[in-house]
Amino acid sequence: MLDVAIARHLYLEYPQFDEGRMTKVLAHVRSRTACADVAEELEFARRLRTQGEAMNAEEVTSLSANVKVQAAALEAALGALFLEHSLEPIAPAIVEAFSGQIEFALHNSFDAKTELMELLGKEGRKAAYQVLEADGPPHDRTFICAVQVDGEQLGSGTGKTKKDAEQEAAREALGKLRN
Repeated sequence: MLDVAIARHLYLEYPQFDEGRMTKVLAHVRSRTACADVAEELEFARRLRTQGEAMNAEEVTSLSANVKVQAAALEAALGALFLEHSLEPIAPAIVEAFSGQIEFALHNSFDAKTELMELLGKEGRKAAYQVLEADGPPHDRTFICAVQVDGEQLGSGTGKTKKDAEQEAAREALGKLRN
């Protein structure tokens, strides 16, 4: 339902975009990070209620610190709104809530791994990612990943998820390849 609302908006507002460009923008907008950012902007954690009681400050802080939970909670709320009201009445509010993410995606490159794959693909080359290190307890890990091209390490990155660390490594590799 989030996908449908945003995809329809992109299709109507940006008819000049090809399928690839729309897919990249949509992928960013529906990402866990984007959903968590929107949840934070909407102060979603503070607004949540459990069993009729407002969450205490510690619970709100804990929820706000967890990107996965924030994103999932927002998506669940959107799903509930869809089931209760259907798409038409809620789509404009979804587009408005995600407008900042849409604008960011329209004007920024946010998927370094895809960019690297596309750049290397033109030359018939591939990138290989490797986790170099994973530290911390399962609920709070930090990953260090590297990207290799033709057996040479071109970048490394650190992140709270493997994906984030790989993205950082890809950004570093892109910087080296473009210079």
